[in-house]
Amino acid sequence: MGFIGNVKEEIRIIRERDPAIHSNMEVFLYPSFKVMCYYRLAHKLYLHRHYFWARWVSQKGARRTGIEIHPGAQIGKGFFIDHGHGVIIGETTVIGDNVTLYQGVTLGGTGKEQGKRHPTIGNNVMISTGAKVLGSFKIGDNSKIGAGSVVLAEVPPNSTVVGVPGRVVKRDNMVLPQEELDQTHLPDPVREDIMGLQRANAELTNRLLDLEREMKSLQKEKSREEKRSL
Repeated sequence: MGFIGNVKEEIRIIRERDPAIHSNMEVFLYPSFKVMCYYRLAHKLYLHRHYFWARWVSQKGARRTGIEIHPGAQIGKGFFIDHGHGVIIGETTVIGDNVTLYQGVTLGGTGKEQGKRHPTIGNNVMISTGAKVLGSFKIGDNSKIGAGSVVLAEVPPNSTVVGVPGRVVKRDNMVLPQEELDQTHLPDPVREDIMGLQRANAELTNRLLDLEREMKSLQKEKSREEKRSL
């Protein structure tokens, strides 16, 4: 795809996923659009082993947009960063098609691996504000990562992950993220655990009250029998 084709594709993606945009011209002001222009040039230089110039271009893009994409990262079609300040994408990151990232997302390494040390993001994935995905593993297709989550292990396809460390709280949610970019209506495992404990406590309390009533009834019956025997 040539330059004009890339611009048209960026306009389509941004207008599709950001309800705040009102005209095609606004796309040229978006950090996501600007940083992808820098990334494409830097990635071409990187593939031709012009590593210094690739980094120079990518760092220039990072200074202008607040989004740092290593020129070695591999990014598929339909990629979108909403707002984006503070987003970091590491060198060996692989990103599939139709992926959406929000502000403050890090796709990084743990500092321990050699070679492939950054995550692989599947198709149709949404990673919410402030989430950190650290290490060389895969986030499965059609998955959502909740805001502020820290993901340190592989995520199966069609999953919703929340928490620190991140854990899967929902599976087989087949609604694609680009059709429903909802960062708030996600399961809350802590709240669910507390509600479960409250229900169990209520059941135990009711059982104790039943036992107390049974004991009182037995005591009254025993007292009546003792009076009859006298």
